[in-house]
Amino acid sequence: MDSEQTNNPSEPFGSPQGPPSPPIPPARPVYTPPPYTPPYPPRSGVSGWRILWGFLFGLSVLANVGFFLLLVGVIAIAATRQARVYEESIVREGPADTKIVMINIDGLMYDEQAESVYRQLQSARNDHSVRGLIVRVNSPGGTISASDQVYQQIRKYRQDTVKPVIAFMQSTAASGGYYASVACDEIMAEPTAITGSIGVLMGHFVFGELLEDKLGILPVFLTMGEKKDWPSSFRPPTDQEIQYIRERLLKPAYDRFVQVVQEGRAKVLSPDQAKALADGSIYVAPQALDVGLIDKVGYLDDAIDLVKSRAGIQHARVVEYRRPFTWSNLLGVQQKSTGAFKLDRTTLYELSTPEVLYLWGTK
Repeated sequence: MDSEQTNNPSEPFGSPQGPPSPPIPPARPVYTPPPYTPPYPPRSGVSGWRILWGFLFGLSVLANVGFFLLLVGVIAIAATRQARVYEESIVREGPADTKIVMINIDGLMYDEQAESVYRQLQSARNDHSVRGLIVRVNSPGGTISASDQVYQQIRKYRQDTVKPVIAFMQSTAASGGYYASVACDEIMAEPTAITGSIGVLMGHFVFGELLEDKLGILPVFLTMGEKKDWPSSFRPPTDQEIQYIRERLLKPAYDRFVQVVQEGRAKVLSPDQAKALADGSIYVAPQALDVGLIDKVGYLDDAIDLVKSRAGIQHARVVEYRRPFTWSNLLGVQQKSTGAFKLDRTTLYELSTPEVLYLWGTK
């Protein structure tokens, strides 16, 4: 028994006696989590939108800053120009201390035109370097009031400054345009200019047939005074009404026109000659020269030389006055251009009310 145990080859030599040791379990592996994967893939282009919005925001800031600076500049310019309604524009180069100013009468002569001429003359008064004026006329006339205002303003300038004033006619200087021209020392016209038309015009619309026959509207007016509604816009005038209007409105305006021509052209025309020319006839410049309505036929440079000769100067800068740019003028033009025609009370009144005019043509 003992020898068998000692010679058992399955037991190591010298090992203690007892039960066999349990097996050693293998090492537990270390858990490594998988890499994180977002539930949705990232959107492509997010950084591009951020760049775009950032650019737009910056652009907006710059635009606001620029607008603010522009507004400040406009206010500053307006403040410096408050006393100066017009700016000078050079027509012919010359010394700045010797000027000839060209006053423009352009288009129909209404209150706005008369106010424009007044302000131009005031600018010329305040400039001591001005040696003479050229009144450039391109107008078929207008209202008797505006024509007479312009005439009186030019006469007063001549009397107050004792400086030469030459009328220069271009294209058309008829009726009220001629009325204003005779306030000058001399009258020069381009060869193709049309002038004359010494007379008075009055017209108005008659809506009676349109309202009654076409629209079925019967206008009714109640008056006290036989002549209160003479002439009426809702019926043709009677012979008595026509005679009344001629005596009360047309004749005084006509007599005033003839008087102005007689005074302005006294060196050339006798009163009878001036009265004979006041039949509404129009003349091209050479014809007007023959009958004594103008003094010379020529062009702008000839008119400039005439002013120089009268002023006793050899060189001068020729300038004209223009309105400076303003935002209010720009907005006003846009507002007028987008405005629709409205037949309101004011428009109806203007269309239906007779208006006495120094005007070549029809109302």
